[in-house]
Amino acid sequence: LRGEHMKSKVIFWLQTRSLNYVFINVNLLFLLVYICDIIFLIEGGITLTTKYLVYTALMTAIIAVLGFVPAIPLPVMPVPIVLQNIGIFLAAILLGRKYGTLSVIVLLLLVAAGLPLLSGGRGGIGVFAGPSAGFLFMYPVITYLIGLVRDLYFKKINFVVLLITTIVFGVLLLDITGTIIMGLITNLPITKSVSLSLLFMPADILKAIVASLIGNIMLNHSQFKQLLK
Repeated sequence: LRGEHMKSKVIFWLQTRSLNYVFINVNLLFLLVYICDIIFLIEGGITLTTKYLVYTALMTAIIAVLGFVPAIPLPVMPVPIVLQNIGIFLAAILLGRKYGTLSVIVLLLLVAAGLPLLSGGRGGIGVFAGPSAGFLFMYPVITYLIGLVRDLYFKKINFVVLLITTIVFGVLLLDITGTIIMGLITNLPITKSVSLSLLFMPADILKAIVASLIGNIMLNHSQFKQLLK
């Protein structure tokens, strides 16, 4: 009886600890969103209502979930092909330059805090000094740029506008800049780095097509438009 009592106490302690861990991480997520809210005041003012707080947190969660999809390693370079880019593209397309960028910044802050939210279960401050650093630092930049075009054309948004914008910023700019920074970190010549960026582009163009299709359907859906108002 004593052993059973001790076992039940241990189980209860483990369950309580697990719940506390989840509670702390959820609260950390919302705290980081509010911190980023202050940063974005410089950009002409951004106010996080409860609705947009939920949208931002939800988009961060979607990007994180896509990180659990196994990456495709490339034999000629240390940076794999990942599916997480689709989440970055969707953040910009669905939420726009402010809230989309905010959701990406929150993800990167959580990664920096040590949570393994990147493809392959990577996390911690060390990833921002590795071969993928250029891509990670460019995520908020391309999100803002894609979101900016989305906001400008919001009332007449269509698949072509979304696709061209996503390919220019989310494929060309991201891949070329990311591989150049990767080359600087791994001591590769710039010309070699730029040529390696071509390896990412076919898969990333497919991701851009998927994200643009989803975005075009959602943004032109009457109920989704009502949710964004």
